[in-house]
Amino acid sequence: MPKHIVYHIPVCPFSQRLEILLALRGEESAVEFRVVDITKPRDAELLAKTRGTTALPVLETCDGKIIKESLVILRYLDEALQGERLRRSDPYEHAVESMLIAREGPFTMAGYIYVMNQEPEQRKALNEKLLALYRDINGFLMEHSPRGTFLFEGFDLAEVVFAPIFKRFWFLDYYEGFELPNGNDYARVKRWKAACMAHEATNQVTEEEIVKLYYDYALGAGNGALVEGRRKSSFAFESDWQKRPMPPRDKYRISASDEQLGLTLAAHNMDQSAQSPIYVSPTSS
Repeated sequence: MPKHIVYHIPVCPFSQRLEILLALRGEESAVEFRVVDITKPRDAELLAKTRGTTALPVLETCDGKIIKESLVILRYLDEALQGERLRRSDPYEHAVESMLIAREGPFTMAGYIYVMNQEPEQRKALNEKLLALYRDINGFLMEHSPRGTFLFEGFDLAEVVFAPIFKRFWFLDYYEGFELPNGNDYARVKRWKAACMAHEATNQVTEEEIVKLYYDYALGAGNGALVEGRRKSSFAFESDWQKRPMPPRDKYRISASDEQLGLTLAAHNMDQSAQSPIYVSPTSS
């Protein structure tokens, strides 16, 4: 039986949304995921399908139709798959979850701009911008679900949208020392964030994986672009991220080389030969 096909980057938060949805719906086998190496030019066949656009993920339906934009794909799969939908069936509740989901775009953008910043004097302003967005979400949750953990009773559509972003912001914890302050302005969103990140359906990535693969973002180079003086992207597939050393935290004073990051074949082979026979590398589930 033909399957939907998703062209994606494995560590991409927008692709992880789809994986979480499928896990929650028990429909993991309904979609075939095809990996796209963003460190290389897009395949001509894929560009023909997308009419020249390069943003991922992209879904190709069973009958060959193309759907773009992760939230659109997410909602499509929620509607198209067999079984109970994640979106709220009550019109008002669906409006509430949609209002929360509408906050994701500015929230995500603020976090990515923050991690990619290369000007130390901008850190304070970028930190406050993100904190202001957290306070806004906190206020929304206090209005609509003050005593709850999730927005409604369980892990639903809004949680699927935000959980991968919360996990990507591990790169802010590592490279910027970011943390949410204590106090009533953040208590409710802290509870929601922790519950989203702890949910068993969101374990496709680990903190170590995010920190290592997004190192180039911390140096201002996104989407597979090369950092000046480097030959390999931190998103390169050839070097197993599990065998790489942790990158330096100080993004403003240190720019590690390919060799220091374990991205070269020589460094990769050296790491393998140095391993103890009883070593077990961490894995993402």
